[in-house]
Amino acid sequence: MKRVLITGACSGMGLSATKLFLKKKWSVLMVDINESQGNQLQKEFACDGGQVWFKKCNLTSDADVAALYQYAKKELGGIDSVVNNAGVFVPGTLHETSIEDWDKIFNVDVKSILLTSKYFIPDMIAQKQGTIVNTASVSGLQGDYNMAAYNAAKGAVVNLCRSMALDYGQYNIRVNNVCPSACATPMFLANPQEKINQFNEANPLKRICTPEEVAQAIYFLASDHSASCNGVNLPVSGGIEIYSGQPIQI
Repeated sequence: MKRVLITGACSGMGLSATKLFLKKKWSVLMVDINESQGNQLQKEFACDGGQVWFKKCNLTSDADVAALYQYAKKELGGIDSVVNNAGVFVPGTLHETSIEDWDKIFNVDVKSILLTSKYFIPDMIAQKQGTIVNTASVSGLQGDYNMAAYNAAKGAVVNLCRSMALDYGQYNIRVNNVCPSACATPMFLANPQEKINQFNEANPLKRICTPEEVAQAIYFLASDHSASCNGVNLPVSGGIEIYSGQPIQI
């Protein structure tokens, strides 16, 4: 039975991924900052027969991620796949972005990948196999209005994937990203309906993606189904990033 660690596992895309990996009979270590919700979800999934654990972790803390690694070794015997899904979003143009918000976005969205890699990749090298899947964004592939820090952080994740894929491919460790567009998570659906309608209308499919669709892409990249995929930034977006922005010519 393969073992996966999923960060940001208690809501949205991370929760959908947790459910899918359990359905596929993987052992799942759920990681989140929300301890009460994590413990409750772990109990529910365990009652349904899932091999599932939960560990609270501040993924921006070296000490916390070191403790997470030790917990994974003790409870699961190690990890075969790491899904770096935790992330935060703060809007704003660059000159309006506070240093605190800039650091927060880069710590959660980028530094967390550094820390999980620091502790879990050496074991993958030793066992000569493993997969890493990061949740990037179409906002790392293209620019957006009023999202300077987020664009910068997700752009870092996009290119970090390529660098890691080059460095670790020789050890049979594959590193790939999913790049969702706006997604129908509880957080996004808290927007006014008018705003949700605007995102639906802007999409070539006339709807935003779902957490379940992103989870399917994450599972594909983490599993042997994608055995020759390495360094891929896979949009899960309905094609919103393919438009040049030019008006229709008649």
